[in-house]
Amino acid sequence: MNSRRFGRLGWMVGEIGYGMWGMGGWKGSDDEESARSLQRALDLGCNFFDTAWVYGEGRSEALLGKLVRANPGQEIFTATKVPPKNRRWPSRREFKLEDCFPPDHVEEYIHKSLKNASLERFDLVQFHVWEDSWLDDDRWASKMIRLREQGLIGGFGISINRWEPWNAVRAVRSGLVDAVQVIYNIFDQNPEDELFSACAEHDVAVIARVPFDEGTLTGTLTKESSWPKGDWRNTYFVPENLEKSVERADALRPLVPESLTMPEMALRFILNNPVVSTIIPGMRKLAHVELNISVSERGPLPDALHGELRNHRWDRSPTDWSQ
Repeated sequence: MNSRRFGRLGWMVGEIGYGMWGMGGWKGSDDEESARSLQRALDLGCNFFDTAWVYGEGRSEALLGKLVRANPGQEIFTATKVPPKNRRWPSRREFKLEDCFPPDHVEEYIHKSLKNASLERFDLVQFHVWEDSWLDDDRWASKMIRLREQGLIGGFGISINRWEPWNAVRAVRSGLVDAVQVIYNIFDQNPEDELFSACAEHDVAVIARVPFDEGTLTGTLTKESSWPKGDWRNTYFVPENLEKSVERADALRPLVPESLTMPEMALRFILNNPVVSTIIPGMRKLAHVELNISVSERGPLPDALHGELRNHRWDRSPTDWSQ
């Protein structure tokens, strides 16, 4: 596993990290299987694990805590997220800080997350939604600074709403946040427009999430794909989105070299950008862990292929179903 510097926090993290949403809140997740997958990832050099309170209301955080305790002495970077008080994903322009992250709510959920994981601190705590207008109310920053001084957190950051990378540039330029988590993949290249240059200038770490576009870039979806009742993907892959997504993925197939799979190509595309600190694919099964982490050894894509893939940028705007 190759490592990259995690912004001004200075951590050296594996460039393939671990997104833990699926094992906390998706149908069909099994805790024993999840524990084996987490341990295998750690054994292969993955040392950055990203979870959130809302991923099973602490279930995913508990799995991460067990991993840490089962591997004393191992360098493991733990990241979680505070849910918005109003439980609305994504946030809306009209939401105020008081609606989502009043200081008492932030502190309450950091303590809940620490209790779930049985940890004394999280290395990184992120706000699970964000509005740049909240910079005008500095109570959130004051609270996070105090919690860091108390040793409960190492650094703090923000998770940016889907398809709104512009909605964190002010926060990055303020110098207050240590990291941003943003959707970045072959289709969603718009963080390159303004966000990434701001992060590079202010030494803010970038966590690239949704590298497979919620599954589209694995190449396994069809226009007839469906999921079990209650699975989040049923609300995301509405017909309008599923059909367009599958068509976009099909257009990529001729570009996949014989020596690659589409998921590997998708991850290596992201590795071409040096501003990205780590990528956090969701992984529940051992096979996915091994395949995704092996990508690090092969490094970024050749320039010619990377250039062709840049032509597949897909600019989208948030909708009721995009969450």
